[in-house]
Amino acid sequence: MPVTSIGAYTATPADVQANYHGAQLVYASWDHHLLFAAPFIMPVPPDMLFKDWVTNALTPLIAADPDTPQIDWTRVQWHLGAQPWQPDFERSLKDNGVRHKAQIRMHTPGLNSLMPFAA
Repeated sequence: MPVTSIGAYTATPADVQANYHGAQLVYASWDHHLLFAAPFIMPVPPDMLFKDWVTNALTPLIAADPDTPQIDWTRVQWHLGAQPWQPDFERSLKDNGVRHKAQIRMHTPGLNSLMPFAA
């Protein structure tokens, strides 16, 4: 539905990157693992190496899932937003193209403990 404004919109969103003291927000989700009802959101430094993000930020958050110990990180299928993506574990989030408020999705074929019939 179209909206007609009576003036210029001048509000500044509260979640701009400048408000996170050098960090950026990153969303993360694990396809077919409904133990987690929504993507995680975490403030992390853009210069954090992807492997450190996986080890120190993501893995502790997904540790409650019984499939977590079985993840072969070299076989994970990644998406950045809606696009298939192959991160370089030795490069930073920023160098991998991860921007403020980006969503990283992971898919682990064969590891679907809570959705055993998922593809």
